[in-house]
Parts: sequence; C-alpha cells; structure tokens
Amino acid sequence: MSEVQDFIRETVTEHPVVLFMKGTAQMPQCGFSARAIQILRAVGLTQVVTINVLDDEEVREGIKQYSSWPTIPQLYIKSEFVGGSDIMTEMFESGELETLLREHGLIDA
Repeated sequence: MSEVQDFIRETVTEHPVVLFMKGTAQMPQCGFSARAIQILRAVGLTQVVTINVLDDEEVREGIKQYSSWPTIPQLYIKSEFVGGSDIMTEMFESGELETLLREHGLIDA
C-alpha cells in the first residue's frame, strides 16, 4: 500500500469525522465542498477534520481510489465512507445524517 493510502487510512481511522474537500472549512474552493461544510454545521457538528485535496495531487487521486468514489468532497464518519455532497444533502434532508452523528455520540442528542 502506498504512503498516500496509509495517510488516508490513518486519517479516517484516527478522527471521528473527516471531510476530504477542495479548499478549507473557512475557504471552500468549490460549491460542493461549501455545501458539505454547510450541512455539517447545520447538524451541529463542531469537530471535523478537513483535508484540502488541492494541496496534494497524490491525496486528491488517492482518496478516489481509497473509496472507489470518483468525486470530492468525501465524508467519512468513524472510518466509514458516507458519500459526497449529493448523498450528504439527501441524508441531511431526511434526518439520517443527524441520526448517524448522534448515534456515534458526535453531536448532542
């Protein structure tokens, strides 16, 4: 396994919530990443590790291989790949995302 794959695996394992995105939480560099951050804030999540894939081409390509998912952003909760902004939007609107975060003790009940 490559160093990039090791980095990705360690990152999603060591942190409860990780968002691989374009840009940062403060300065998203694409609309989908901005939407992902808005959703996480809307459900009350305050602790999220963001990885700016624009900083490292290897990470940008590596995360697509890691998840077998072609687009960014990508959300991981408790090491599990949840999805991109479209799936996050659907889960947010249905209440499923909030329930998932609550079940893992990541937001207050």
